[in-house]
Amino acid sequence: MENRYNQGVNRMSQPKLSEMRKNDGFDGFLLVRAAAQRTGQNGKTYLDMTLADVSGDVNAKMWDTAMNPPAPGPIRVRGTMLEYNGRPQFRVDRLRPAAPGDDIDMSLLVPAAPEPPQDMLDFVLNRVDAIADRELKALVLLLLEEAGEALLYYPAAQKLHHAERSGLLHHITGMLRAAGAICAVYPALDADLLAAGVVLHDLGKIREMASDAMGLVSEYTTEGLLLGHLVEGAAAVARAGEALGTRKELVLMLQHMLISHHDLPEYGSPRRPMFPEAEVLHILDLLDARMFEMTHALDQIAPGAFTDRIWSLDRKLYRRQAPAAQAGAENVEDEM
Repeated sequence: MENRYNQGVNRMSQPKLSEMRKNDGFDGFLLVRAAAQRTGQNGKTYLDMTLADVSGDVNAKMWDTAMNPPAPGPIRVRGTMLEYNGRPQFRVDRLRPAAPGDDIDMSLLVPAAPEPPQDMLDFVLNRVDAIADRELKALVLLLLEEAGEALLYYPAAQKLHHAERSGLLHHITGMLRAAGAICAVYPALDADLLAAGVVLHDLGKIREMASDAMGLVSEYTTEGLLLGHLVEGAAAVARAGEALGTRKELVLMLQHMLISHHDLPEYGSPRRPMFPEAEVLHILDLLDARMFEMTHALDQIAPGAFTDRIWSLDRKLYRRQAPAAQAGAENVEDEM
C-alpha cells in the first residue's frame, strides 16, 4: 500500500471537489491554499487546511497528527468527503508533498482566468496606447515593461479575489471595462488618468508576492511584508517619473491614486482618495474584487442555499432560485 500511494495516480481519474458527495473517497492530488496546526478540546493536535482544485475549495481536517502544516502547493492526499454543520468537510487520512516524479496535470488544480492572458494584455496595451497625454502614456508603458512576462501569469492574490493564474490581468481588464462605462456616465472624469490608475494600481503585487509560472503564490516577499504593494507601486511610479522627467503633479496624482485605493487606514491606505479619479479607482477595485468573490462562492452552492460566512466579506451569501423565465426555458428543454 505504501508503495502504491507514493507512486502517484492517473491524473485524469480523480474527481473534481465540486462533484464529490458525502462519503465519497478520494485518492489524488490537490492544492494546499492554507494550512495550520491547531489543538482540539481533547488536547490533541490536528491540521486545519483549505484544499482546492480547479472546481473550488473545501475545508479539510487531518485529525490526531503532529505533522507540520504542508506548504502552499500541490500535495498527494487520500481521504473522504464528509459533512460538518451541513457543509462539506474533507477528512484527510494521508498526505505527502508532491514529488518531482509525479505526473500532475496542474490545469486540473490551478484555476485560471477565463480569457487567454495575451488577449487580456493586448486589451490593456490598446487602452494605454489610446492615452492622449504623452507623459502619462510613457510612464505607464515603462512600468508595464518592467512588469514583463510575470504579468501574463501572476495572480492578484494568494487566497482572495482573483487568486488564479493570470488573475492580475483579469482584475485589471475587468476594472478597465467598468471604468469605460463609468466615464461615459460621468464625463467630467479624466478617463485617461483613471485608466492609468487601473493599470498601475496593483502592479506592486509582482514584488509583494512570490509566484511561479502557474500562478501559485508560495510566500510574501520581504518587500511585500515590510512595505506592501501600495508602497511598492508608489515607489515604482516615482522611479519611472524621475527617469522620464515626468511633470511632478502627474507623478503625485498617480502615487496618490495607488496609495489611496484601499480607502481606509485599516485596509492599508495612509490617505483617503482626494480627487474624483482616485475615488472611482477605489470603488472599481472594491467592485471587481467583491463581484469575483461573490460569484466564486455562489458557484459552489445550490440555488436556494446560503454560503458559510465569508471572512473577506464578513457575511453569508444567498444564491437565488432560477428566475421564472430561465426556469421555464429549462422545463421546456426537459420536455424535449
